[in-house]
Amino acid sequence: QVQLVESGGGLVQAGGSLRLSCAASGSIRTIYSMGWYCQAPGKQRELVALITIGGDTVYTDSVKGRFTISRDSAKNTVYLQMNSLKPEDTAVYYCKQKVRGFDYTLRDYWGQGTQVTVSS
Repeated sequence: QVQLVESGGGLVQAGGSLRLSCAASGSIRTIYSMGWYCQAPGKQRELVALITIGGDTVYTDSVKGRFTISRDSAKNTVYLQMNSLKPEDTAVYYCKQKVRGFDYTLRDYWGQGTQVTVSS
């Protein structure tokens, strides 16, 4: 019904930058929020950044001032600009979008994940 496709991950050195993208397609009526989560080996998945339908943003403390979440609503796409990357940022990053479908059901959709590796 709704598909999320992520791109932009890769291997970078500490201090470098990456830009992640996540585009949604399918039977979408309204997207209420878009967010990025990370999951490092042996750890639980946790929120990195979120943007709401009204444009409000939330960041986890460890990325404030380094990462920026933004969106292109017309394209159902959310971005995560990641600057000043640190080895501890290494994780699989997952996109999530909260979507009201054509049938008016509300549910979360997840992207496939993209690996971000930061070397020291």
